[in-house]
Amino acid sequence: MKRKKNKMNGIILLFTMLFAFLLVDHFIQLQKDAIVTTTPQTIVKPPDPLAASKQYSSAIQAELAKYKLEQYTAVLIAIMQQESHGKGGDPMQSSESAGLPPNTISEPTESIKQGVKHFHKVVSYGTQKNVDFETIIQSYNMGIGYINYVAKSGNQHTEELAKQFSKMQVQKNPAVYNCGGDKTNFRYPYCYGDFSYTSKVTKNIEMLSESMPSLVSAIPADAF
Repeated sequence: MKRKKNKMNGIILLFTMLFAFLLVDHFIQLQKDAIVTTTPQTIVKPPDPLAASKQYSSAIQAELAKYKLEQYTAVLIAIMQQESHGKGGDPMQSSESAGLPPNTISEPTESIKQGVKHFHKVVSYGTQKNVDFETIIQSYNMGIGYINYVAKSGNQHTEELAKQFSKMQVQKNPAVYNCGGDKTNFRYPYCYGDFSYTSKVTKNIEMLSESMPSLVSAIPADAF
């Protein structure tokens, strides 16, 4: 009788230990699950598409200050982004505005100097002709002639006016302005300049507002 009792006690003890082990194991697993669910996940941010252009912000601002136009620093960064994504020796693509073949300028500092000089020219002339700021931006791409065209057509830029002006220039020199013969090019048949230039630069300015809000807010309120 005593042996049976001891055997029963042993079985009870065994089940007690097994239950305790399972309980502890379950508790440990719950703790692990809690750690997994509460540990913040590392969020990998995509690379900044404007980074290469933004690196020239100080140089652009300093050059603009010479013309008392530093409030347009964000605009010039956005223009550079559209022109070259901040890459190459002529990131402002300003060689042609100096009467030179494309990419003749090979130093970013010189490119910025000429680009700002060209911008000052279109701002001054655009103000004189009383056109809107979107026309001025478009003229960085299409030249002073576009300001004259808009001044005779209501003083406000539209993509339709940019297309009309582009078509006029193409008709003057179709062998040069033919989109490289690529009829699938989005600009075709308006192959002089980019009729959507202002829209793209404006979008770049909006993107800059996230990382450079002070520069964007410095743009005069009546610019857009």
